[in-house]
Amino acid sequence: MKMNKIVPFALSALLIGSAATTGEVFANEGVSSEVTSDEKAFIKVEGTIENVEKSEDVTLYTIKQGEETPILAVTEDTLIFDNTGKKAELKKGDTVSGYTDADKPMILIYPPQYSPEAVIVEKTTDATAVVGMFDDELIDPHLKLQLTIDDKTELSSVSGKKVKTEDLKGQNLLVFYTATTRSIPAQTTPEKVIVLDGNTVDEDASVEQIIESDHYIVDGVKMVPLRLIAEKLGYVVDSTGEGAIISKGAPSYTITRGQKEYGYNKSLQKFEVAPDLLEPKKTYVPVEFVDELKK
Repeated sequence: MKMNKIVPFALSALLIGSAATTGEVFANEGVSSEVTSDEKAFIKVEGTIENVEKSEDVTLYTIKQGEETPILAVTEDTLIFDNTGKKAELKKGDTVSGYTDADKPMILIYPPQYSPEAVIVEKTTDATAVVGMFDDELIDPHLKLQLTIDDKTELSSVSGKKVKTEDLKGQNLLVFYTATTRSIPAQTTPEKVIVLDGNTVDEDASVEQIIESDHYIVDGVKMVPLRLIAEKLGYVVDSTGEGAIISKGAPSYTITRGQKEYGYNKSLQKFEVAPDLLEPKKTYVPVEFVDELKK
């Protein structure tokens, strides 16, 4: 488990054409819309699947990327499509691109391990799929890509909510397209757009629903949000700056991020994996701790 966010290795980018040219460019003409600045909403890891290791909750795909061999930790919640927008299955030998939220903390291990929101199988050179954060003008400043939505664009969301064009503003989007203009930002009318609005938890959700909809897999262990679940079970959660004190009458737990040991009243217990910030300002703990809180 990591204590600090790992700095991802650099991904090369090419500048798209000239701002003075307005013609459309197709994906196989060598013009990439994946121009990025130093700060990106999503980290892209690409390469060929070299090894597959399956366990109960997660499948680890080792990616051959030049001299690097990063790992994609894929769960049942990970979106998997080919770059034409069709659902796909991953297998050894596939050329893939994995997109991971750049704000998501990572395990400090080598080779680096990513928990991607989406993995794309690069099936054809005639189509492109990207993941990005698009503003109110439907521009991702890091991809330098602007979306123009028409009646033929298929819109959907991970949550299953119905989506209109205005709902795309300010959202993380998975976008499938075949052509762009040579302008900066490049403009495209995508064939398909998916809003990445997963891991949203209803206030009335049960503990089981929270676990199902909001979890990460770290070192093979399912990690769940501490405060959401503890408060749902009637505990008071007081932040300590480095963790939290959780209490309900006599039972009291003292939890510190980055440490496997935690206090229970005057005794010392141990987590299988140390609690950590797997989302900004949101501490996650091993799911087995839920059983402890239910005692």
